[in-house]
Amino acid sequence: MTRLSARPAYTLVSHPLCPYVQRAAIVLAEKGVAFERRYIDLADKPAWFGAVSPLGKVPLLLVDGHGAEEPAVVFESAVICEYLEDVGAGPALHPSAALERARHRSWIEFASAILGDVWHLETAADARTYETKREALETKFVRVEAELGDGPLFSGSRMCLVDAAFAPIFRYFDVFDALAPTGVFAQTPKMDAWRRALFERPSVKDAVLPGYEARLLAFLTRHDAYLLKRQGVSIQ
Repeated sequence: MTRLSARPAYTLVSHPLCPYVQRAAIVLAEKGVAFERRYIDLADKPAWFGAVSPLGKVPLLLVDGHGAEEPAVVFESAVICEYLEDVGAGPALHPSAALERARHRSWIEFASAILGDVWHLETAADARTYETKREALETKFVRVEAELGDGPLFSGSRMCLVDAAFAPIFRYFDVFDALAPTGVFAQTPKMDAWRRALFERPSVKDAVLPGYEARLLAFLTRHDAYLLKRQGVSIQ
């Protein structure tokens, strides 16, 4: 592959709709780390991407200027975020105490499980599948609600990696609920306040390209998603 410029040191290989890319982008921005973004089409992956991505997924973080001729490749969003913590880039986004760090990592894993349910919700082709996944999400959000304090963020007023993990989840529901209310936050007022606080942050706003909503709607259309058939439906 062609060697990238050493300035900036980081290049985030991205796809416009990937929630895991958003996690990494939010963390880089919160830490004030300069980075470039390189977008690829996952339906038509370039040869260089296949050569450096063991799992064939985004995000990748290409790290230049580390003494080697070619950039080092870090893959998986959680690992990318932990790497940025390990190298001391910008303000710390993990708690200093080992037990609290472990708890935060646990909730990041829980966020990944939620993203799995979101995928099934947005690709559901019928009402029964949709409602099963909607209820699963509602149950998970109630569980998270029990962990939240006074806010406005997951761990008080200080941004952390858990916030970066949940922000892409919340972004989905800004689009879904504009089609027809999903009701997934009906029992979780703290969760609802948390997502609103996150979207006040420039790092979260700028984690996606302009036109994200249109791209997501096009994705739903291609999958003949039941979500699009629910316009005008309200959850009681």
